[in-house]
Amino acid sequence: MVSTALVVVIVCVALFFDYTNGFHDAANAIATSVSTKALTPRVALAMAAVMNVAGALISTRVASTIYKGLIQAPAHDKSGLVLVLAALLGAIVWNLGTWYFGLPSSSSHALIGGLVGAALAASESVKWHGVVDKVVIPMVASPIAAFVVSYLFMLAILWTFRRVNARRANVGFKWAQIVTAATMAFGHGTQDAQKTMGVIFLALVINGNVDAGDNIPLWVILAAAAAISLGTYSGGWRIMRTLGRRIFSLTPASGFAAQTVASGVMLGNAVYGLPVSTTHAISASVMGVGATRRFSAVRWGVAGNIVTAWVLTIPAAAAVAALMYTILHPILT
Repeated sequence: MVSTALVVVIVCVALFFDYTNGFHDAANAIATSVSTKALTPRVALAMAAVMNVAGALISTRVASTIYKGLIQAPAHDKSGLVLVLAALLGAIVWNLGTWYFGLPSSSSHALIGGLVGAALAASESVKWHGVVDKVVIPMVASPIAAFVVSYLFMLAILWTFRRVNARRANVGFKWAQIVTAATMAFGHGTQDAQKTMGVIFLALVINGNVDAGDNIPLWVILAAAAAISLGTYSGGWRIMRTLGRRIFSLTPASGFAAQTVASGVMLGNAVYGLPVSTTHAISASVMGVGATRRFSAVRWGVAGNIVTAWVLTIPAAAAVAALMYTILHPILT
């Protein structure tokens, strides 16, 4: 074993990252249903926490992409463990910064950027083909698809229910939103909790505790699921306001449409092990349904700030992780 103590530190930091991911991204699953009063905040958070666990337990394909598809970390080498620790710290710093300013940036891409930045600082191999195919292309395609599909889906809803009493329709859509909020939280678990599992497993492989071909240990799966659920239940009120109100004032129908499309995007990508951002999916879906009313109904200034955070996340987290590696490497090796 290279350094059991350092692995323990990495596991604790990874679970803290998972926790910050939970409260940072809690809004993704429930902001729309809370803003339309389909659910109260505490009930929505509790439901999201439970569904996060369910999603985290269902598959490990996204975790597999994280631990073996992006970088080539040195096996049985303390430098590799420092690399993983630096990647996590870079992601955490970016998560906390964007949470403080209420920007729904991607925790997923912060972690991926951290891994790439730390690997470059350590002069280790980055699997650029995997980064482009499994991260960059889905990062661009998923919000575009979410925007277009949610726009068309909302138009279909408006046309289908054009003669239905508005009050009766709103009651029905509020009930439907409860289902789609649960699906969103389930999709969040299949995506974001898995990324933490992948990082912990990578550290275990580097340290020699497991082989790369082994299954992810059950304790890793349960710990990651518990951490993200606890974070989710802690809430993400700043970001919830941005998604639920500041981009576009949602109705039960538009909230249902946004959640349906976003959860479909997440679950569809999870089937193929593609680590897409739940933040990108729901934010783009909210913009899409808002554009059906009229383009000016979407507060494009707020949307522009969100897109800027999207673009900056990977390079910013990479830069912080590279700095962390530079600082920590001489201390810990």
